[in-house]
Amino acid sequence: MIAFWERFVPENDTGAYPEDEDTTNTSLCLSLELQGSLDFSSTAAAGKDFGGIYHKKPLAVIRPASPVDVARVVKVASLSSNLTVAARGNGHSINGQAMTDRGLVIDMRAMDDLIHVVTFAAGDSGYVDVGGGMLWEDVLRRCVLGFGLAPRSWTDYLGLTVGGTLSNAGVSGQAFRYGPQTSNVTELEVVTGKGETMVCSETQNPDLFFGVLGGLGQFGIITRARVLLQKAPDMVRWIRVVYAEFEEFTRDAEWLVSQEEGRESFDYVEGFAFVNSDDPVNGWPLVPFHSGQRFDPSCIPRTAGPVLYCLELALHHSSEDHSITLDKVVGQMLRQLRYCRNLRFEVSVGFMEFLLRVKQTEQAAKASGIWDNPHPWLNLFVSKSDMIDFDRAVFKKILRHGIGGPMLVYPLRRSKWDSRTSVVLPEGLGEEIFYLIALLRFNPSSSGVEVEEQVAQNEEIVRWCREKGLDYKQYLPHYRNQDQWKRHFGKQWTRFVDRKTWFDPLALLSPGQSIFSRTTRSLPG
Repeated sequence: MIAFWERFVPENDTGAYPEDEDTTNTSLCLSLELQGSLDFSSTAAAGKDFGGIYHKKPLAVIRPASPVDVARVVKVASLSSNLTVAARGNGHSINGQAMTDRGLVIDMRAMDDLIHVVTFAAGDSGYVDVGGGMLWEDVLRRCVLGFGLAPRSWTDYLGLTVGGTLSNAGVSGQAFRYGPQTSNVTELEVVTGKGETMVCSETQNPDLFFGVLGGLGQFGIITRARVLLQKAPDMVRWIRVVYAEFEEFTRDAEWLVSQEEGRESFDYVEGFAFVNSDDPVNGWPLVPFHSGQRFDPSCIPRTAGPVLYCLELALHHSSEDHSITLDKVVGQMLRQLRYCRNLRFEVSVGFMEFLLRVKQTEQAAKASGIWDNPHPWLNLFVSKSDMIDFDRAVFKKILRHGIGGPMLVYPLRRSKWDSRTSVVLPEGLGEEIFYLIALLRFNPSSSGVEVEEQVAQNEEIVRWCREKGLDYKQYLPHYRNQDQWKRHFGKQWTRFVDRKTWFDPLALLSPGQSIFSRTTRSLPG
């Protein structure tokens, strides 16, 4: 076993790619009998991602027509001495995770129309079988408009593929109640690194099922997922309240996510930090929902520091609910919170409009041109016991002037996550609560120096967490060497390696993660 993982070498450090091997691999690809297409020329888009920091040149892009094509591609790669395979969804990775250098990129969006069946269970629930390359926003529209049902757990941005988020976790403001998206699927169809198509669940091929969930694409390519559904509400009461003190913000946030489902609890709980100034990108203007709502800085206590905090809440309801009754319910719930009075903002929106709220941000960013600029993001899970220190050192000092984008911070519940998956959480000994930190930088300039400075700031934060002994893990992790990956997985490293050995023994899959290097031998034909 030691010999296997010690072969780790980041793909782009293996030296020049011999031309004769390129020619041999091209011939292998031409032998594929695909229902879909094989493209050697239009590969530029597959060599970059949303992060805009890493670039690689694939040998070819495959647009599969079915899971059969996916299996054929993996099998052909296994016959070579060095081909690797990267499954690419909507290209929203940050650090080149869905790329491969001179390998094969499978464009999973080519199978985005695979939505098989919605099955109703008892009451107002059921499940839907969807293709791994389908966008969550399309799942939302088809399930809500066609059946009045919707998945239980989401991500904030829904322009992501089902297979992509399930390979990481899939987290948003509903996760405190239903867990991440990985906790809300009951069955997967997966093409392994051996080119085998397998159906797996908690009872059928469970090691593959739990390995693939949060497995960073290392064990198989998700071609179908069975997603749990529940009755979709009509409307959402969307609320933001402001805090001057981090301790009060976290106390209320933790209390809210600890409430059991019912009429007296919110359905969505998130939060973010922002600069205590009128900076239009980083400060007070971030909080109101629209121009008709005014942020009154005189309501901020004089004791407030350079950073303020906002709890973002949502309550699902029916369009038939009387507004006076709804106001009373919301008022009773908010009355128990310690936010700055008169810094409360509300709006009522449709359920789909709420879930697609980031779509408007995307459209505005594309219109202004910043959507295509580099995005040096950083996502962390941090234990509850370390959050006060994190706030003092990171939010109040390192990031006191903002980051040119959202600084999300909100609590999650450990009991809603399944430890059998490949997702790695902070140790959190005896703690039910841990926090998501998401630093979502939208770089306003195309200057390479500025991007380098932001990357360096991310590294400074991670280095501080490590040197101070914080209990943390990177979410959507990116590491450069074997020791860093071993430290990341900790006690789960051996299990992760065992699963890799069994389901992808040649390390064909997801080379952009730089966890394992491709072996030179090939599987029998």
